[in-house]
Amino acid sequence: MLDLPPGALAERLASGAVRATEVARAVSDRVARLNPDLHALVWHDSDHLAEQAERREAERRAGRGTGRLHGLPVALKDIVDTAGIATENGTPIDAGRMPRRDAWIVDRLKGEGALIAGKATTTELAFMAASPTRNPHDRTRSPGGSSSGSAAAVAAGIVPFAIGTQTNGSVIRPASFCGVTGYKPSFGAIPRTGILPQSPSLDTVGIFAATPHGAAMVAEALFGHDPADPATAPRPRPRLSAATAAGPAVAPTFAVLQPPGWEEAEPQTRAAFEELAEALGENAFATGLPSLFAEAQPQRERVNLAEMAHAYRRYAERADELSPPLRLALERGLRIPARDYLSALDWRGVLSSGLAEILRRADAILCPAAPGPAPEMGTTGDPVFNGLWTFVGFPAVSVPLFTSEEGLPMGVQVIAGRGDDARCLAAAQWLYDWAATQGGT
Repeated sequence: MLDLPPGALAERLASGAVRATEVARAVSDRVARLNPDLHALVWHDSDHLAEQAERREAERRAGRGTGRLHGLPVALKDIVDTAGIATENGTPIDAGRMPRRDAWIVDRLKGEGALIAGKATTTELAFMAASPTRNPHDRTRSPGGSSSGSAAAVAAGIVPFAIGTQTNGSVIRPASFCGVTGYKPSFGAIPRTGILPQSPSLDTVGIFAATPHGAAMVAEALFGHDPADPATAPRPRPRLSAATAAGPAVAPTFAVLQPPGWEEAEPQTRAAFEELAEALGENAFATGLPSLFAEAQPQRERVNLAEMAHAYRRYAERADELSPPLRLALERGLRIPARDYLSALDWRGVLSSGLAEILRRADAILCPAAPGPAPEMGTTGDPVFNGLWTFVGFPAVSVPLFTSEEGLPMGVQVIAGRGDDARCLAAAQWLYDWAATQGGT
């Protein structure tokens, strides 16, 4: 049943054709069988999961309204606070840390009937040092990072959904490497209260699922406003799931982009992307970006490191327990002058304006999700094609379309303007469905 399309599983749970207790047992069986090798989850308790499922079933039998995620199991990146369940942030410094309250999104997930299936492995403090998680497609390969366990858990079929976060490329890149859908919403769409802050100007909650529609189902339940998170604002909740299921009224037009860092793309990635653009025909046009877009990644990094040096100051006091890359990043962040940090923030408006010109002629932008397939274990891969979209706060979806020469998955990134999440997800689902009719690209 865990292999059913997310929408079909949700419908069967809502109707009672499949019981939440059955789903919980299936998850625990897969954890027992797969997780010792994959290291996708750092915490799973079969009894705890079964108790949640029994409560959901009791509510349904009593005729109480079931949430839109009734009985659906979700894994949470282990930087998301869970009351009474350790949240250790991928560092021994926080070993045994037991939050008193659930994160905002955990409250919302529970309120919508979801089952908290486990805590997913994260890299150290959601930064660049590799985690022990292995790629389900090849155990010698990296799943990416920092949401490594979240992507791997969905790719392995342990859970149909998982929550991750992105500050650079930590949702899109793992999704590409693991062959699943990864969705990074518009900045500020989902409250981050109760989630380890790294860079408040960039941090974004993301979702992993098999398909864009599956990601939309969870995202729709999580979009909201929390006064404790100043990045959010009161706004009508978009109908993401319905828009994605229905698809665009007409075939979308894609702007096929060679983003900054294109020279880092592997030859097979370039070839696959050129074939995709040709296959899309009149539904796609090629475009470029002005040279000033080369500044996007260094300016994003400046914001990230300056804010991280402040947010992680308590960890810096125990620097000898941190990995060398993280120590170096914190030291670099402390040396960034305030004027350079503020100047970097101003770049977001300049870059957004340039991208808006492209999106006036297209429904969405297409570019690679990563330079190539998953690299060997010991690295999280290169986020060169991700940082721009995180920096400007645009929604992005990694769609698993390509297969590498080694038989590994590679994703295509679909991007729309900030706030156009329904359009972005609908375009991504259209591309996913179109590729299936083409027999792959």
